[in-house]
Amino acid sequence: MTGWRRHLAALALLAGAILALFARDLADLVGIWWHSSTFTHCLLMVPMIGWLVAQRWPQLKTLTPAFWWPAVGWLAGAACVWLVGEAAGVALLRQFGLVLMLQGAVGATLGEKVVRALLFPLGYALLLVPLGEELVPLLQTLTAHISVALLHLSGLEAHMEGVFITTRAGFFEVAEACSGVNFLIAMLAYAVFAAHLCFRSWPRRVLFVAIALAATVLANALRAWGTMVAAEIWGIERAAGIDHIFYGWIFFGLVILAVMLGARRWFDRPAGDAAVDVSRLGGPVRYRGDCRAILPVALAIPLLFIGWAALVGGRSAPLPATMPVETPAGWHAAAAQGLRWGPRFDGADQRLLRHFADAKGRRVAVAIGGYERQAEGREVVAFGQGAVDPASKWAWSAALAPVDGGRTERLLHPGPVLRDAATWYVVDGRATGSARAAKLAGLRARLLGGDPRALSLIVSSEAGQGGRDAIADFLSASGGAQAMADRALENR
Repeated sequence: MTGWRRHLAALALLAGAILALFARDLADLVGIWWHSSTFTHCLLMVPMIGWLVAQRWPQLKTLTPAFWWPAVGWLAGAACVWLVGEAAGVALLRQFGLVLMLQGAVGATLGEKVVRALLFPLGYALLLVPLGEELVPLLQTLTAHISVALLHLSGLEAHMEGVFITTRAGFFEVAEACSGVNFLIAMLAYAVFAAHLCFRSWPRRVLFVAIALAATVLANALRAWGTMVAAEIWGIERAAGIDHIFYGWIFFGLVILAVMLGARRWFDRPAGDAAVDVSRLGGPVRYRGDCRAILPVALAIPLLFIGWAALVGGRSAPLPATMPVETPAGWHAAAAQGLRWGPRFDGADQRLLRHFADAKGRRVAVAIGGYERQAEGREVVAFGQGAVDPASKWAWSAALAPVDGGRTERLLHPGPVLRDAATWYVVDGRATGSARAAKLAGLRARLLGGDPRALSLIVSSEAGQGGRDAIADFLSASGGAQAMADRALENR
Protein backbone atom coordinates (compact mmCIF):
# COMPACT_ATOMS: atom_id res chain seq x y z
CA MET A 1 0.00 0.00 0.00
CA THR A 2 1.67 3.21 -1.14
CA GLY A 3 0.98 6.88 -1.73
CA TRP A 4 -2.48 8.19 -0.99
CA ARG A 5 -3.94 4.82 0.05
CA ARG A 6 -1.33 4.40 2.79
CA HIS A 7 -1.85 7.90 4.17
CA LEU A 8 -5.65 7.69 4.04
CA ALA A 9 -5.49 4.40 5.95
CA ALA A 10 -3.33 6.09 8.60
CA LEU A 11 -5.82 8.98 8.77
CA ALA A 12 -8.72 6.54 9.21
CA LEU A 13 -6.83 4.76 12.01
CA LEU A 14 -5.89 7.94 13.88
CA ALA A 15 -9.26 9.67 13.43
CA GLY A 16 -11.11 6.49 14.41
CA ALA A 17 -9.01 6.15 17.56
CA ILE A 18 -9.70 9.78 18.52
CA LEU A 19 -13.45 9.37 17.96
CA ALA A 20 -13.46 6.15 20.00
CA LEU A 21 -11.49 7.68 22.88
CA PHE A 22 -13.73 10.73 22.99
CA ALA A 23 -16.98 8.92 22.19
CA ARG A 24 -18.78 10.72 25.03
CA ASP A 25 -17.99 14.12 23.56
CA LEU A 26 -18.88 12.93 20.05
CA ALA A 27 -22.23 11.62 21.33
CA ASP A 28 -22.90 14.90 23.14
CA LEU A 29 -22.05 16.87 20.01
CA VAL A 30 -24.28 14.82 17.72
CA GLY A 31 -27.02 14.85 20.38
CA ILE A 32 -27.00 18.64 20.36
CA TRP A 33 -27.24 18.70 16.56
CA TRP A 34 -30.14 16.25 16.64
CA HIS A 35 -32.16 17.64 19.54
CA SER A 36 -31.46 21.40 19.52
CA SER A 37 -33.22 23.40 16.80
CA THR A 38 -30.44 25.97 17.12
CA PHE A 39 -27.88 23.52 15.70
CA THR A 40 -29.93 21.21 13.48
CA HIS A 41 -28.20 22.73 10.45
CA CYS A 42 -24.95 21.05 11.59
CA LEU A 43 -26.42 17.74 10.41
CA LEU A 44 -26.29 19.20 6.89
CA MET A 45 -22.84 20.68 7.39
CA VAL A 46 -21.17 17.26 7.71
CA PRO A 47 -22.04 16.18 4.13
CA MET A 48 -21.34 19.74 2.96
CA ILE A 49 -17.78 19.44 4.29
CA GLY A 50 -17.48 16.08 2.54
CA TRP A 51 -18.63 17.74 -0.70
CA LEU A 52 -16.04 20.51 -0.28
CA VAL A 53 -13.31 17.87 0.06
CA ALA A 54 -14.62 15.90 -2.94
CA GLN A 55 -14.69 19.12 -4.96
CA ARG A 56 -10.94 19.48 -4.31
CA TRP A 57 -10.04 15.85 -5.03
CA PRO A 58 -8.85 16.42 -8.63
CA GLN A 59 -6.33 18.96 -7.33
CA LEU A 60 -5.45 16.96 -4.21
CA LYS A 61 -4.44 13.93 -6.31
CA THR A 62 -1.60 15.97 -7.80
CA LEU A 63 -0.08 16.53 -4.34
CA THR A 64 2.15 14.13 -2.45
CA PRO A 65 0.89 13.40 1.10
CA ALA A 66 3.37 13.17 3.95
CA PHE A 67 3.50 12.44 7.66
CA TRP A 68 4.06 15.82 9.30
CA TRP A 69 5.56 16.56 12.73
CA PRO A 70 4.13 20.10 13.27
CA ALA A 71 0.60 18.67 13.19
CA VAL A 72 1.52 16.48 16.17
CA GLY A 73 2.06 19.72 18.10
CA TRP A 74 -1.35 20.90 16.87
CA LEU A 75 -2.81 17.64 18.14
CA ALA A 76 -1.23 18.20 21.57
CA GLY A 77 -2.59 21.75 21.72
CA ALA A 78 -6.05 20.47 20.79
CA ALA A 79 -5.87 17.83 23.52
CA CYS A 80 -4.91 20.59 25.95
CA VAL A 81 -8.04 22.52 24.94
CA TRP A 82 -10.07 19.37 25.65
CA LEU A 83 -8.38 18.99 29.06
CA VAL A 84 -9.21 22.59 29.97
CA GLY A 85 -12.84 21.95 29.04
CA GLU A 86 -12.90 18.72 31.04
CA ALA A 87 -11.35 20.35 34.11
CA ALA A 88 -13.56 23.44 33.93
CA GLY A 89 -16.71 21.48 33.13
CA VAL A 90 -17.18 23.34 29.84
CA ALA A 91 -18.60 20.96 27.24
CA LEU A 92 -18.08 23.55 24.52
CA LEU A 93 -14.30 23.46 25.01
CA ARG A 94 -14.25 19.66 25.04
CA GLN A 95 -16.14 19.56 21.74
CA PHE A 96 -13.94 22.30 20.30
CA GLY A 97 -10.89 20.30 21.34
CA LEU A 98 -12.31 17.19 19.64
CA VAL A 99 -12.75 19.02 16.32
CA LEU A 100 -9.24 20.48 16.62
CA MET A 101 -7.81 17.00 17.28
CA LEU A 102 -9.45 15.69 14.11
CA GLN A 103 -7.89 18.60 12.22
CA GLY A 104 -4.54 17.64 13.74
CA ALA A 105 -5.06 14.06 12.60
CA VAL A 106 -5.51 15.27 9.01
CA GLY A 107 -2.30 17.29 9.23
CA ALA A 108 -0.27 14.54 10.91
CA THR A 109 -1.15 11.92 8.30
CA LEU A 110 -1.51 13.96 5.09
CA GLY A 111 1.01 16.75 5.53
CA GLU A 112 1.44 20.48 5.04
CA LYS A 113 0.57 20.66 1.33
CA VAL A 114 -2.72 18.82 1.70
CA VAL A 115 -3.66 20.87 4.77
CA ARG A 116 -3.11 24.09 2.83
CA ALA A 117 -5.29 22.76 0.02
CA LEU A 118 -8.01 21.85 2.56
CA LEU A 119 -7.84 25.04 4.62
CA PHE A 120 -11.45 26.07 3.98
CA PRO A 121 -13.10 22.69 4.70
CA LEU A 122 -10.96 22.27 7.83
CA GLY A 123 -11.73 25.78 9.04
CA TYR A 124 -15.42 25.43 8.16
CA ALA A 125 -15.56 22.35 10.41
CA LEU A 126 -15.10 24.64 13.43
CA LEU A 127 -18.69 25.81 12.89
CA LEU A 128 -19.79 22.29 13.88
CA VAL A 129 -19.09 23.27 17.49
CA PRO A 130 -22.37 24.47 19.11
CA LEU A 131 -21.32 28.02 19.89
CA GLY A 132 -23.65 31.02 20.10
CA GLU A 133 -26.44 30.32 22.59
CA GLU A 134 -24.72 32.80 24.92
CA LEU A 135 -26.07 35.50 22.56
CA VAL A 136 -29.70 34.72 23.47
CA PRO A 137 -30.17 37.49 26.13
CA LEU A 138 -28.51 40.07 23.86
CA LEU A 139 -30.64 39.06 20.88
CA GLN A 140 -33.81 39.06 23.01
CA THR A 141 -33.09 42.61 24.16
CA LEU A 142 -32.10 43.79 20.67
CA THR A 143 -35.23 42.28 19.11
CA ALA A 144 -37.40 43.91 21.79
CA HIS A 145 -35.83 47.35 21.23
CA ILE A 146 -36.16 47.19 17.44
CA SER A 147 -39.74 45.91 17.68
CA VAL A 148 -40.79 48.71 20.03
CA ALA A 149 -39.12 51.31 17.80
CA LEU A 150 -41.02 49.92 14.79
CA LEU A 151 -44.29 49.94 16.76
CA HIS A 152 -43.76 53.59 17.66
CA LEU A 153 -42.97 54.41 14.01
CA SER A 154 -46.22 52.65 13.09
CA GLY A 155 -48.15 54.89 15.48
CA LEU A 156 -48.86 52.12 18.00
CA GLU A 157 -48.37 52.55 21.73
CA ALA A 158 -45.96 50.13 23.38
CA HIS A 159 -44.17 49.87 26.72
CA MET A 160 -41.08 47.71 27.22
CA GLU A 161 -39.89 46.13 30.48
CA GLY A 162 -36.75 44.17 29.68
CA VAL A 163 -37.83 41.60 27.07
CA PHE A 164 -41.55 42.06 27.80
CA ILE A 165 -43.65 44.38 25.65
CA THR A 166 -47.13 45.67 26.50
CA THR A 167 -49.41 47.01 23.76
CA ARG A 168 -53.14 47.67 23.60
CA ALA A 169 -53.57 44.18 22.18
CA GLY A 170 -51.88 42.38 25.06
CA PHE A 171 -48.69 41.35 26.82
CA PHE A 172 -45.84 39.91 24.73
CA GLU A 173 -42.54 38.27 25.65
CA VAL A 174 -39.53 38.10 23.35
CA ALA A 175 -38.77 34.61 24.62
CA GLU A 176 -35.57 32.66 24.04
CA ALA A 177 -37.23 30.84 21.15
CA CYS A 178 -38.07 34.22 19.59
CA SER A 179 -34.56 35.66 19.94
CA GLY A 180 -33.62 34.42 16.47
CA VAL A 181 -30.38 32.84 17.68
CA ASN A 182 -31.07 29.62 15.76
CA PHE A 183 -31.47 31.49 12.49
CA LEU A 184 -28.47 33.72 13.20
CA ILE A 185 -26.15 30.75 13.79
CA ALA A 186 -27.54 28.88 10.77
CA MET A 187 -27.13 32.02 8.67
CA LEU A 188 -23.49 32.31 9.75
CA ALA A 189 -22.85 28.76 8.54
CA TYR A 190 -24.69 29.36 5.27
CA ALA A 191 -23.19 32.80 4.62
CA VAL A 192 -19.60 31.59 5.14
CA PHE A 193 -20.26 28.67 2.78
CA ALA A 194 -21.89 30.88 0.13
CA ALA A 195 -19.23 33.60 0.43
CA HIS A 196 -16.51 31.05 -0.28
CA LEU A 197 -18.31 29.67 -3.34
CA CYS A 198 -19.54 32.96 -4.82
CA PHE A 199 -16.74 35.45 -4.17
CA ARG A 200 -13.00 35.65 -4.74
CA SER A 201 -12.48 39.03 -3.09
CA TRP A 202 -11.98 38.87 0.69
CA PRO A 203 -13.63 42.30 1.32
CA ARG A 204 -16.71 41.11 -0.57
CA ARG A 205 -16.77 37.86 1.38
CA VAL A 206 -16.59 39.64 4.74
CA LEU A 207 -19.19 42.23 3.70
CA PHE A 208 -21.55 39.52 2.45
CA VAL A 209 -21.38 37.61 5.75
CA ALA A 210 -21.90 40.82 7.78
CA ILE A 211 -24.91 41.87 5.69
CA ALA A 212 -26.41 38.37 5.90
CA LEU A 213 -26.16 38.37 9.71
CA ALA A 214 -27.58 41.90 9.99
CA ALA A 215 -30.46 40.95 7.67
CA THR A 216 -31.27 37.96 9.88
CA VAL A 217 -31.44 40.08 13.05
CA LEU A 218 -33.57 42.73 11.33
CA ALA A 219 -35.88 40.14 9.77
CA ASN A 220 -36.46 38.53 13.18
CA ALA A 221 -37.36 41.92 14.67
CA LEU A 222 -39.71 42.58 11.74
CA ARG A 223 -41.39 39.24 12.40
CA ALA A 224 -41.92 40.15 16.07
CA TRP A 225 -43.24 43.57 15.07
CA GLY A 226 -45.56 42.00 12.50
CA THR A 227 -46.95 39.61 15.11
CA MET A 228 -47.81 42.50 17.44
CA VAL A 229 -49.36 44.52 14.59
CA ALA A 230 -51.42 41.45 13.63
CA ALA A 231 -52.57 41.21 17.26
CA GLU A 232 -53.82 44.81 17.03
CA ILE A 233 -55.85 43.92 13.94
CA TRP A 234 -57.08 40.35 14.51
CA GLY A 235 -56.44 39.67 18.20
CA ILE A 236 -53.57 38.05 20.04
CA GLU A 237 -54.64 34.39 19.60
CA ARG A 238 -55.07 34.68 15.84
CA ALA A 239 -51.80 36.58 15.53
CA ALA A 240 -49.98 33.84 17.43
CA GLY A 241 -51.41 31.25 15.04
CA ILE A 242 -50.24 33.22 12.01
CA ASP A 243 -46.80 33.60 13.57
CA HIS A 244 -46.46 29.87 14.24
CA ILE A 245 -47.47 29.01 10.67
CA PHE A 246 -45.19 31.56 9.00
CA TYR A 247 -42.24 31.58 11.38
CA GLY A 248 -39.86 28.70 10.79
CA TRP A 249 -37.45 27.45 8.19
CA ILE A 250 -39.75 28.82 5.45
CA PHE A 251 -39.17 32.27 6.92
CA PHE A 252 -35.44 31.61 7.09
CA GLY A 253 -35.46 30.40 3.50
CA LEU A 254 -37.10 33.64 2.36
CA VAL A 255 -34.42 35.65 4.18
CA ILE A 256 -31.69 33.60 2.46
CA LEU A 257 -33.39 34.13 -0.90
CA ALA A 258 -33.54 37.89 -0.36
CA VAL A 259 -29.87 38.03 0.68
CA MET A 260 -28.71 35.96 -2.31
CA LEU A 261 -30.78 37.93 -4.82
CA GLY A 262 -29.48 41.19 -3.39
CA ALA A 263 -25.84 40.05 -3.56
CA ARG A 264 -26.01 38.23 -6.89
CA ARG A 265 -24.81 41.10 -9.06
CA TRP A 266 -21.56 41.32 -7.05
CA PHE A 267 -20.60 37.62 -7.36
CA ASP A 268 -17.07 37.58 -8.77
CA ARG A 269 -16.17 33.87 -8.83
CA PRO A 270 -16.77 32.09 -12.16
CA ALA A 271 -18.95 28.99 -12.08
CA GLY A 272 -16.17 26.79 -13.48
CA ASP A 273 -13.44 28.14 -11.21
CA ALA A 274 -11.14 25.51 -9.66
CA ALA A 275 -11.98 24.71 -6.04
CA VAL A 276 -8.38 25.36 -4.96
CA ASP A 277 -5.20 26.58 -6.63
CA VAL A 278 -2.38 24.11 -5.95
CA SER A 279 0.13 25.71 -8.30
CA ARG A 280 1.94 27.29 -5.34
CA LEU A 281 2.03 24.09 -3.30
CA GLY A 282 4.97 22.46 -5.04
CA GLY A 283 8.39 21.81 -3.55
CA PRO A 284 9.55 19.57 -0.71
CA VAL A 285 7.52 19.13 2.50
CA ARG A 286 9.26 20.58 5.54
CA TYR A 287 9.42 18.67 8.82
CA ARG A 288 8.10 15.44 7.34
CA GLY A 289 8.54 12.28 9.39
CA ASP A 290 8.19 8.54 9.32
CA CYS A 291 4.85 6.82 9.88
CA ARG A 292 6.40 4.51 12.50
CA ALA A 293 7.37 7.54 14.60
CA ILE A 294 4.54 10.02 14.04
CA LEU A 295 1.56 7.66 14.29
CA PRO A 296 2.44 6.17 17.73
CA VAL A 297 3.14 9.64 19.15
CA ALA A 298 -0.11 10.99 17.70
CA LEU A 299 -2.03 8.07 19.23
CA ALA A 300 -0.32 8.48 22.61
CA ILE A 301 -1.17 12.18 23.00
CA PRO A 302 -4.96 11.75 23.51
CA LEU A 303 -4.33 8.86 25.90
CA LEU A 304 -1.95 11.02 27.95
CA PHE A 305 -4.47 13.82 28.35
CA ILE A 306 -7.34 11.45 29.17
CA GLY A 307 -5.17 9.96 31.92
CA TRP A 308 -4.33 13.42 33.24
CA ALA A 309 -8.03 14.31 33.35
CA ALA A 310 -8.80 11.11 35.28
CA LEU A 311 -6.12 11.93 37.87
CA VAL A 312 -7.38 15.44 38.63
CA GLY A 313 -11.11 14.92 38.17
CA GLY A 314 -12.22 12.77 41.09
CA ARG A 315 -11.46 14.91 44.16
CA SER A 316 -14.27 16.08 46.46
CA ALA A 317 -14.63 17.56 49.95
CA PRO A 318 -17.57 17.48 52.38
CA LEU A 319 -19.82 20.48 52.87
CA PRO A 320 -20.88 21.67 56.35
CA ALA A 321 -23.94 19.84 57.62
CA THR A 322 -26.16 22.95 57.57
CA MET A 323 -24.44 25.64 55.43
CA PRO A 324 -25.27 28.33 58.02
CA VAL A 325 -26.78 31.70 57.05
CA GLU A 326 -26.61 34.23 59.90
CA THR A 327 -29.45 36.66 60.55
CA PRO A 328 -27.85 40.11 60.17
CA ALA A 329 -28.52 43.05 62.47
CA GLY A 330 -31.81 44.78 61.68
CA TRP A 331 -33.29 41.69 60.02
CA HIS A 332 -35.18 38.67 61.33
CA ALA A 333 -36.21 35.27 59.99
CA ALA A 334 -39.61 35.33 58.30
CA ALA A 335 -42.04 33.15 56.40
CA ALA A 336 -42.24 33.34 52.62
CA GLN A 337 -44.73 35.83 51.18
CA GLY A 338 -45.77 36.78 47.66
CA LEU A 339 -45.52 34.62 44.57
CA ARG A 340 -43.60 31.41 45.03
CA TRP A 341 -40.04 31.57 43.73
CA GLY A 342 -37.24 29.05 43.88
CA PRO A 343 -33.90 28.74 42.07
CA ARG A 344 -32.64 25.68 40.22
CA PHE A 345 -29.56 23.82 41.47
CA ASP A 346 -29.33 20.57 39.47
CA GLY A 347 -27.08 17.95 41.03
CA ALA A 348 -26.49 19.95 44.23
CA ASP A 349 -25.47 17.95 47.30
CA GLN A 350 -27.24 20.44 49.58
CA ARG A 351 -29.92 23.08 49.03
CA LEU A 352 -31.07 25.86 51.33
CA LEU A 353 -33.78 28.55 51.03
CA ARG A 354 -34.41 31.02 53.88
CA HIS A 355 -36.47 34.20 54.12
CA PHE A 356 -35.74 37.38 56.08
CA ALA A 357 -37.56 40.67 56.75
CA ASP A 358 -36.65 44.02 58.31
CA ALA A 359 -38.57 46.60 60.32
CA LYS A 360 -39.62 48.41 57.12
CA GLY A 361 -41.43 45.32 55.89
CA ARG A 362 -38.90 44.58 53.18
CA ARG A 363 -38.25 40.92 52.46
CA VAL A 364 -35.40 38.95 50.93
CA ALA A 365 -34.85 35.28 50.18
CA VAL A 366 -31.42 33.63 50.47
CA ALA A 367 -30.87 30.49 48.40
CA ILE A 368 -27.73 28.34 48.41
CA GLY A 369 -26.88 25.30 46.32
CA GLY A 370 -23.83 23.42 47.60
CA TYR A 371 -21.61 21.02 45.65
CA GLU A 372 -18.92 18.77 47.12
CA ARG A 373 -17.35 18.77 43.69
CA GLN A 374 -18.33 19.97 40.24
CA ALA A 375 -18.81 17.65 37.29
CA GLU A 376 -21.01 17.28 34.23
CA GLY A 377 -24.63 17.87 35.30
CA ARG A 378 -23.63 19.31 38.70
CA GLU A 379 -22.13 22.74 38.11
CA VAL A 380 -22.76 26.18 39.57
CA VAL A 381 -22.52 27.72 36.09
CA ALA A 382 -24.66 25.90 33.54
CA PHE A 383 -27.53 26.60 31.19
CA GLY A 384 -30.89 26.61 33.00
CA GLN A 385 -29.28 26.89 36.44
CA GLY A 386 -29.67 29.67 38.98
CA ALA A 387 -32.29 32.28 39.71
CA VAL A 388 -34.53 31.45 36.75
CA ASP A 389 -35.86 27.90 36.74
CA PRO A 390 -36.94 27.13 33.14
CA ALA A 391 -39.66 24.85 34.55
CA SER A 392 -41.29 27.77 36.42
CA LYS A 393 -43.29 30.74 35.15
CA TRP A 394 -40.52 33.15 36.13
CA ALA A 395 -38.54 34.51 33.16
CA TRP A 396 -35.47 36.68 32.73
CA SER A 397 -36.40 40.28 31.97
CA ALA A 398 -33.35 42.55 32.20
CA ALA A 399 -29.87 42.97 33.64
CA LEU A 400 -29.48 45.40 36.57
CA ALA A 401 -26.52 47.23 38.09
CA PRO A 402 -24.44 44.73 40.12
CA VAL A 403 -24.88 44.46 43.89
CA ASP A 404 -21.56 43.74 45.66
CA GLY A 405 -20.12 42.41 42.40
CA GLY A 406 -22.93 39.88 41.94
CA ARG A 407 -24.76 39.14 38.72
CA THR A 408 -27.95 41.11 39.28
CA GLU A 409 -31.02 40.68 37.10
CA ARG A 410 -34.74 41.34 37.01
CA LEU A 411 -37.18 38.47 36.69
CA LEU A 412 -40.81 38.70 35.63
CA HIS A 413 -43.81 36.51 36.41
CA PRO A 414 -47.07 36.83 34.43
CA GLY A 415 -49.23 39.34 36.22
CA PRO A 416 -46.85 41.02 35.90
CA VAL A 417 -44.81 40.65 39.10
CA LEU A 418 -41.17 41.74 39.16
CA ARG A 419 -38.42 40.20 41.24
CA ASP A 420 -34.74 41.15 41.52
CA ALA A 421 -32.03 38.56 42.14
CA ALA A 422 -28.28 38.80 42.72
CA THR A 423 -26.13 35.70 42.13
CA TRP A 424 -22.61 34.82 43.25
CA TYR A 425 -20.66 31.73 42.27
CA VAL A 426 -18.37 30.55 45.06
CA VAL A 427 -15.53 28.46 43.65
CA ASP A 428 -12.25 27.61 45.41
CA GLY A 429 -13.48 29.73 48.32
CA ARG A 430 -13.90 32.97 46.33
CA ALA A 431 -17.24 34.61 45.49
CA THR A 432 -17.72 36.19 42.07
CA GLY A 433 -20.64 37.32 39.97
CA SER A 434 -18.84 36.44 36.74
CA ALA A 435 -19.63 33.07 35.19
CA ARG A 436 -16.34 33.22 33.29
CA ALA A 437 -14.31 33.92 36.44
CA ALA A 438 -16.10 31.05 38.21
CA LYS A 439 -15.22 28.66 35.39
CA LEU A 440 -11.57 29.76 35.48
CA ALA A 441 -11.48 29.38 39.27
CA GLY A 442 -12.90 25.87 38.93
CA LEU A 443 -10.26 25.07 36.33
CA ARG A 444 -7.45 26.26 38.61
CA ALA A 445 -8.84 24.38 41.60
CA ARG A 446 -9.13 21.17 39.64
CA LEU A 447 -5.74 21.28 37.96
CA LEU A 448 -3.74 22.76 40.86
CA GLY A 449 -5.37 21.03 43.84
CA GLY A 450 -7.63 23.80 45.19
CA ASP A 451 -10.89 23.46 47.12
CA PRO A 452 -13.20 21.27 44.97
CA ARG A 453 -16.35 22.53 46.72
CA ALA A 454 -18.59 25.14 45.12
CA LEU A 455 -21.67 27.17 46.04
CA SER A 456 -24.29 29.10 44.15
CA LEU A 457 -25.46 31.96 46.41
CA ILE A 458 -28.57 33.92 45.42
CA VAL A 459 -30.18 36.80 47.32
CA SER A 460 -33.56 37.80 45.89
CA SER A 461 -36.44 40.16 46.62
CA GLU A 462 -39.72 41.05 44.91
CA ALA A 463 -39.76 44.59 43.55
CA GLY A 464 -42.78 45.35 45.74
CA GLN A 465 -40.93 44.06 48.83
CA GLY A 466 -37.77 46.11 48.42
CA GLY A 467 -36.18 44.69 45.29
CA ARG A 468 -32.58 45.56 44.53
CA ASP A 469 -32.29 48.10 47.37
CA ALA A 470 -33.37 45.50 49.93
CA ILE A 471 -30.81 43.06 48.53
CA ALA A 472 -28.05 45.67 48.81
CA ASP A 473 -28.96 46.54 52.41
CA PHE A 474 -29.18 42.88 53.43
CA LEU A 475 -25.75 42.20 51.89
CA SER A 476 -24.26 45.21 53.65
CA ALA A 477 -25.67 44.10 57.02
CA SER A 478 -24.31 40.58 56.40
CA GLY A 479 -20.79 41.80 55.66
CA GLY A 480 -20.99 41.13 51.93
CA ALA A 481 -21.34 38.09 49.71
CA GLN A 482 -17.83 36.81 50.47
CA ALA A 483 -18.53 36.82 54.21
CA MET A 484 -21.81 34.96 53.64
CA ALA A 485 -19.97 32.39 51.51
CA ASP A 486 -17.24 31.93 54.12
CA ARG A 487 -19.85 31.28 56.82
CA ALA A 488 -21.76 28.83 54.60
CA LEU A 489 -18.55 26.89 53.92
CA GLU A 490 -17.35 27.40 57.52
CA ASN A 491 -14.07 28.78 56.20
CA ARG A 492 -13.91 31.25 59.10
